[in-house]
Amino acid sequence: RIGSATSLSSTVINTRLQELVRLFKERTEKVKEKLIDPDVTSDDESPVASPTKPPPAAAPVPAPAGELEGDKASGDDHYCEMLCCTFKRRPWLDRLKSYRFPSSIDPLTMLWLFFVVMAWNWNCWLIPVRWAFPYQTPANIHYWLLVDYLCDLIYLLDILIFQMRLQLVQGGDIITDKKAMKENYLRSQRFKMDVLCLLPLDFFYFKVGVNPLLRFPRCLKYMAFFEFNNRLEAILTKAYIYRVIRTTAYLLYSLHVNSCLYYWASAYEGLGSTTWVYDGEGNSYIRCYYWAVKTLITIGGLPDPKTLFEIVFQLLNYFTGVFAFSVMIGQMRDVVGAATAGQTYYRSCMDSTIKYMNFYKIPRTVQNRVKTWYEYTWHSQGMLDESELLVQLPDKMRLDIAIDVNYNIVSKVALFQGCDRQMIFDMLKRLRSVVYLPNDYVCKKGEIGREMYIIQAGQVQVLGGPDGKSVLVTLKAGSVFGEISLLAAGGGNRRTANVVAHGFANLFILEKKDLNEILVHYPESQKLLRKKAKKMLKSNSKPKDEKGGPGDPLIIPPKAETPKLFKAALAATGRMGGKGALGRLRWRLKELRAMQE
Repeated sequence: RIGSATSLSSTVINTRLQELVRLFKERTEKVKEKLIDPDVTSDDESPVASPTKPPPAAAPVPAPAGELEGDKASGDDHYCEMLCCTFKRRPWLDRLKSYRFPSSIDPLTMLWLFFVVMAWNWNCWLIPVRWAFPYQTPANIHYWLLVDYLCDLIYLLDILIFQMRLQLVQGGDIITDKKAMKENYLRSQRFKMDVLCLLPLDFFYFKVGVNPLLRFPRCLKYMAFFEFNNRLEAILTKAYIYRVIRTTAYLLYSLHVNSCLYYWASAYEGLGSTTWVYDGEGNSYIRCYYWAVKTLITIGGLPDPKTLFEIVFQLLNYFTGVFAFSVMIGQMRDVVGAATAGQTYYRSCMDSTIKYMNFYKIPRTVQNRVKTWYEYTWHSQGMLDESELLVQLPDKMRLDIAIDVNYNIVSKVALFQGCDRQMIFDMLKRLRSVVYLPNDYVCKKGEIGREMYIIQAGQVQVLGGPDGKSVLVTLKAGSVFGEISLLAAGGGNRRTANVVAHGFANLFILEKKDLNEILVHYPESQKLLRKKAKKMLKSNSKPKDEKGGPGDPLIIPPKAETPKLFKAALAATGRMGGKGALGRLRWRLKELRAMQE
């Protein structure tokens, strides 16, 4: 019994130790994962070590599986900073309490400005409707007032919180000082207009009733609308679409105001009193809007005014309509012209080139290739010459754009690996993009080489062989050719092969004079490129027989080099008169060598 009890206790202890080892391993793996992936926990949270406890005197008894699962489930439901528990985010209420409003705001922030513009649009569109049409009634007046004062709250927050924290540029520095930002806003014209638009004319409600015209100053916050338009156009890829929509909205708003004025005039004269006024049937806003469209666009077909008031109102409408419609047409023409300026320039260049070729009677095949080049270049990159767009930018910005566009391609070129990084940056600004059509000769064998080519997109083929039309190799994007002629000195600057574009190919060209101007400032890179150029020249100067190239097929394949010991034996045999097996073998080798030659 004593032995059985001892074996039982040892079994329990071993089981518990194995369980502890397994738990420690799992904990170690979790900690390792958290160290490898820091996104698992937040940076400001650090694990707190659990206090150590003395080991119990007796061996612990393993808890039932149900209790372990219950503890685990309860541990998942609470937030804990211990490594032994599941990491969770703090409750949203704690994050909200710990949030601190920024002391300065970037003026390019658009989210809050969007809410301000929405409040301004509410006032501009609905104040005339509520004033003219009978849509504001005592039954729904509290809904209108609720939205009105919500818009006023947005205006007030914009003045007190946001506008006084907007950063400004002064003397080339971004000012984030609270006092300076506040003084700049208080001295601006924007502050005067913001205060004027919040004039508390609502107190006159107690005397004259809830008249929406008393809220007309709320429409004076137009600066926020134009500021929002400018920022939105700056971030849109196709801003002309938004300009067309905005111009259309201007036209619709002018018709909206005119329809409100027409209903007010009809109510002033009496609904249905004459054939000119609104008769009170159907949807009042739709009917009046239809009349405003016919008046402002001068479609005609309107009933003749009867009274003096109606005649004056109609004359003012006609004059305003002609002026407003002509302004809208002119603005729409400017928007569409700006949107299609690039297409117009492309078409004018192509038409001038075609006129030139027709005047000099250029062959039709050449004209078709020129047209194809124009079309492909325009559709592939949206412009004919990239340098025209970047010439107005400062040198630093041109370098940043060149790095983002071309650095990934140039950095993979084996020729420039190991060169100074700044030298590559300077070289990026000298690269010139050229498009080649299918079967166009990029360079021909024997011509003077003054530039190097880097393939940006497409493929080119290196031609050779007896007829000069065999494809030796096909180069893809990221490959370089022409570097031998560019780096060679003396008479080694002639092309060594024909290179033809296989399909449409977009190549970067680096001229020799540009590279020489750059290498003057980077002597170490110049030495490295010279070494690489010498190696390339040596490898290209070897005859093809030595390299075993496929250009000259042999009837008998070349033999391996004869060992030195065998050569000594052959020499000794020669001195003995050529007798024996070695002599006959030597004679046989002479015959084979003669056949190869």
